[in-house]
Amino acid sequence: MGKLVFLGTGTSTGVPMIGCGCDVCASDNPKDHRLRSSVWITENSVSVLIDTSTDLRAQALAAKINRLDAVFYTHHHADHVHGIDELRSFNFLQREPITCYGRKETLDRIQEMFKYIFDEAPMIGGGKPRLKLAPINGPVSVGRLDFVPVPVFHGPMDVFGYRVRDTAYVTDCSAIPEASMDLLKGLDTLIIGALGLKRHATHFTLEQALETIEKLAPNRAFLTHVNHNLGYKRTSERLPKNVKMAWDGLEIDI
Repeated sequence: MGKLVFLGTGTSTGVPMIGCGCDVCASDNPKDHRLRSSVWITENSVSVLIDTSTDLRAQALAAKINRLDAVFYTHHHADHVHGIDELRSFNFLQREPITCYGRKETLDRIQEMFKYIFDEAPMIGGGKPRLKLAPINGPVSVGRLDFVPVPVFHGPMDVFGYRVRDTAYVTDCSAIPEASMDLLKGLDTLIIGALGLKRHATHFTLEQALETIEKLAPNRAFLTHVNHNLGYKRTSERLPKNVKMAWDGLEIDI
């Protein structure tokens, strides 16, 4: 059996948000403290990240990650990729490149954003990550784990969620096409973004996330990529029995 760890469950600003004194940002409940969204999936010796969040160093230290076999990217937005330079620490340990999977358009943008990583000229000093970019449009196996990309819409942008066995991870999402709804049938666990309460151009609200959960009818669901308008305790009290707010550090079996 595999394990999934929520490394971060917050939106792009994280929670607390800089300069905010709202009840959630001022909360002393650790489940209201959210780093940028990412998950770590393991089974036996296999170790895989989905996204390299801005907070990757802190997340890796907290979760005691000491090896990575692959990274799967959902899309190229800053909060999902800006921890990419931290991958060089794993290169130092493993002495080999790390393969990064995703949509071709996502990987092309990452290559543009971090040109220094992919420039063939050697870097003098601290070094740079050694990465292999591998565009995908279908399932990829890492060890005994099969990662199935699930195309969804993030506003006008095409992005990926991922299904691993009977668990799916769909963070930045504002609509799911019918073909992808079919890929999400028969889930045990659905992890889905629920940004907040107000309608948003590129993210599901809590209400929309709950509607999607009801349609897909997984055995259980977890809400992630959450902003400071949703406090853990108050929101948890209004959720259906099979739905929970995820929190940083939560571990589940997959």
